[in-house]
Amino acid sequence: MNRQAQAAVMFLVGAALLHAGTTNLYLRYVKAGLQPLILAAGAVLIVSALATAWYEWRARNRATSDHAHPEPRISWLLVLPLLALILVAPPALGSYSAVRAGTALQQPYGYMKLPKGDPIPLNLVDYAGRAVYDHGRSFHGHSVSIAGFVALDAKGSPYLVRMALNCCAADAQPVKVALTGKIPPVLQPDAWLQVTGTYTARVTHDPVNNGPIPYLNVTQAKPIPVPSDPYDESWNN
Repeated sequence: MNRQAQAAVMFLVGAALLHAGTTNLYLRYVKAGLQPLILAAGAVLIVSALATAWYEWRARNRATSDHAHPEPRISWLLVLPLLALILVAPPALGSYSAVRAGTALQQPYGYMKLPKGDPIPLNLVDYAGRAVYDHGRSFHGHSVSIAGFVALDAKGSPYLVRMALNCCAADAQPVKVALTGKIPPVLQPDAWLQVTGTYTARVTHDPVNNGPIPYLNVTQAKPIPVPSDPYDESWNN
């Protein structure tokens, strides 16, 4: 690949990073806190590509025709994956990955003060940690409201799930909450729900890694749109 092709590929990679970083597309790959680095990397690549193209243009103007060497055109096929990255956004990890991986619930170092209200709005990972390791003492008899996507195990048992990550989608792992009580009669895998319910001491264990999965006694459930950031970053904060 000649320098012009290298510059074109760098420019497209930089443009793809800027496009992802200025939209919610980057959240399909990495955590929200890495957005500034993505934007900076995209800008550096675009500037480098323009500089490379300019130096190559100057060098060609100084060179004689005897020094010109044709480059294989097949090298331009390297651009196709970049176009796919720009034009086709991969879906976030969902129920298929969740039921094939063990729950990644970890015991928190401590618990922040809960917001007031009834139901108490919580993220799913926070509810799961308090239910398993604090035995629901944080809730003081209040109901809670959590959101996640639906996953069904091999027996059809329903779970509400969030995929927790450290830095990027490649290391995302599920945290699961089993549902009991007034469960909707029809549940579609990957559908997002806002679920209101009460703590129950019932706990099951993940068949994949034997990790603890708490239950939530559902009193109300309603469908919600897929959030702009489908991943949960709170488990390692």
